[in-house]
Amino acid sequence: MQAHVTIIRATRGWRGVNIKELIHYKDLLWFLTVRGIKAKYAQSVLGVSWAVIQPLFSTLVFTIIFGNLARIDSNGVPYFLFSLVGLVPWTFFANTLTDSANSLIANSAMINKVYFPRLVLPLSSILSKGVDFLIGFLLLVGFLIWYQILPSWEIVLLPWLIGVLLMTSLGIGMILSAMAVQYRDVKHAMSFAVQLLMYAAPVVYPTTNVPLPYQFAYSLNPMVGVIEGFRSVFLHTIPFPYVWMLTGTGVSLLLFVFSLFYFRRMERVFADVA
Repeated sequence: MQAHVTIIRATRGWRGVNIKELIHYKDLLWFLTVRGIKAKYAQSVLGVSWAVIQPLFSTLVFTIIFGNLARIDSNGVPYFLFSLVGLVPWTFFANTLTDSANSLIANSAMINKVYFPRLVLPLSSILSKGVDFLIGFLLLVGFLIWYQILPSWEIVLLPWLIGVLLMTSLGIGMILSAMAVQYRDVKHAMSFAVQLLMYAAPVVYPTTNVPLPYQFAYSLNPMVGVIEGFRSVFLHTIPFPYVWMLTGTGVSLLLFVFSLFYFRRMERVFADVA
């Protein structure tokens, strides 16, 4: 019987993602995703309650500082709900950036020993955060029921909002994870950068506070359309921001495509420098 031989060669130049290869390693993706979920909550006294504590306590702090003291406009809704709706997608985005940026370095031993599509690592780190997002979303629904606020009919556009959120998170996460392998400064700068990025998105203030001539440039940040879209759907703060969402979707798509090619280009050196 003739043996099958698999030859693995380093990629050269700009190459796209091998979808068939990713499907072939779907079990590994699932395993790493579950491992990431278990590792976060293993031997934790509060367990999954941390997924509630983080957005809830941040919302309380923002409500006291920005809502009560600074009295920032909240488009006519209670500031507590205003900030909570913004924090649910933002917390997912911020956490995925930090985890995906460290995904290759944290699994350097695996990279050096066996072959598998390296894209599985940042992808699994983002998917594992889906549990936190779901819990935070359920927390939001609970407060909407408490305040007796019904979502608008545009809730049917929620998959669009979540899709852009995922695409933006994965796109930036892949770029950061590839850079972090060669430049360890990325890991140290992540917490500081995420804090700065939060103030570049309408988490604690509405986009309507941005001067009108600068709103288009501001909407190039995909998270602007996502956060304001969430608020429009659940709080009716403004009409659904179709223009901001279309702009953000275009930027997110370009970023995602570039990140795929960039990750594949850098993939050949991961084992050497990880």
